[in-house]
Amino acid sequence: MAVVSTATAAANPTHQHVTVNRPNPVSVGTIVWLASELMFFAALFAMYFTVRQTMPAEEWAAQADKLNITFSTINTIVLVLSSFTCQWAVFKAEQFKPSRSGKLYQFWTWGMHEWLTMTYVMGAFFIGGQIFEYAELVEHGLTISSSAYGSVFYLTTGFHGLHVTGGLIAFLFVLGRSFAAKRFGHHEATTTIVTSYYWHFVDVVWIALFAVIYLLQ
Repeated sequence: MAVVSTATAAANPTHQHVTVNRPNPVSVGTIVWLASELMFFAALFAMYFTVRQTMPAEEWAAQADKLNITFSTINTIVLVLSSFTCQWAVFKAEQFKPSRSGKLYQFWTWGMHEWLTMTYVMGAFFIGGQIFEYAELVEHGLTISSSAYGSVFYLTTGFHGLHVTGGLIAFLFVLGRSFAAKRFGHHEATTTIVTSYYWHFVDVVWIALFAVIYLLQ
């Protein structure tokens, strides 16, 4: 019986097929950063519930009645749907299809650019709706300094709005980088994917905020 030494096996390249699947460092870094952002919003939620427990129930209810739940629901639906368009942009990026292959109205032929632009428009609509809501609430006497309720309302929703605005700026960066690239490749696809992580995150946070602020009141 022939005995194959470890030295012989080491010298034989056919015995050295080792595959190591390492996680994408950009994706890992983004997830770690989002975890820190989650802690930030957790602190905002804690502040909201603390103020709610210490504020008289009648005064809290009087302030909460000023919210336009119907309008906010429509605004929320638009933001939630933008997560789906963002994910379609990711699918096209993973297929290395940056642009549409048909007419503009043929959405089934859209590429990453078109789906991401649609996501940007929907996100901008949400921010515009939030500004409109703020203006309406100010007219009804609800400001950041009018009461404790006003303070926690504007702080929680305002910080989320800033995060959505940051996502819109990131979309412009992704689109600009894609158009500037001579060839749409892995770097462009990775940028699209990690940006979608952030956008899904702000969407999920808003769903929680909407449920707590507008539905539970």
